[in-house]
Amino acid sequence: MFRNVFLKSLYDARRGLIGWSIAIAVLVLLECALWPSVRDMPDLKQLYQSFPEELRKFFNLDAMTTGNGFLNAELFTLMLPGLFLVYSIGHGARTVAGEEERGTLELLLVTPVSGARIVLDKALALAVSVLALGTVLFAATSIGSVIFGLGISASAAASGALAMTLLGLEYGVLALTVGAVTGRRTTAIGIAAAAAAAAYVVYAAGLILPRFESWQPYSPIHQAFHNGPLGAGLQLSYLWLLAGAIVLTLFALPALDGRDISTAH
Repeated sequence: MFRNVFLKSLYDARRGLIGWSIAIAVLVLLECALWPSVRDMPDLKQLYQSFPEELRKFFNLDAMTTGNGFLNAELFTLMLPGLFLVYSIGHGARTVAGEEERGTLELLLVTPVSGARIVLDKALALAVSVLALGTVLFAATSIGSVIFGLGISASAAASGALAMTLLGLEYGVLALTVGAVTGRRTTAIGIAAAAAAAAYVVYAAGLILPRFESWQPYSPIHQAFHNGPLGAGLQLSYLWLLAGAIVLTLFALPALDGRDISTAH
């Protein structure tokens, strides 16, 4: 039963993934339903231009007169990144450290499956789960655009979903890695959440304060949001997000080898 850790991990995550998928689909469709009312508001450009310049730049309000710009400001640079991070970090922290705290990781380590294979299979299961969430986001965005006339192309919806997927994956793997090394779920969540918050601060500071602009490319948040993310196309910065997840996975692979779980707590 425990030999296929990948499938078992996917099975264990199924209920949470279904719930999160429904929540994200409903959120996107509800936001899309607001677009006709926003689009038909008189003097919409003048309204946005009345806001302070820093606020307009931070939320890219000048682009909110289009469907792409509206969803970017309302969802893809605010709520959706937070949701993907919460899901991915929670999943990543729970997948190794959570099992260790519950005492079920011992059952895996006494099987012929190596510690590195356990970590790899769990990282792959995390990646598939986040990718499934990204697929739901792509479908909901595309359907909402057609129903409510946002004019978002399939490629634009795909770029937004890909950015959220890669962002969530990097921080989810970070939580998995910290959890595998420390055996503590709360530590994994705390470190990954703090890293995500720091990255957002760097990104936000670069938008408002010119002297911080040179720091932005080092922020995974900026790498995901660059030129979009909805409608950005395939960005080279996405490769940094993917590379970060791969490097973190490689770092986590030997974490369980020779681990004495019985004395870990």
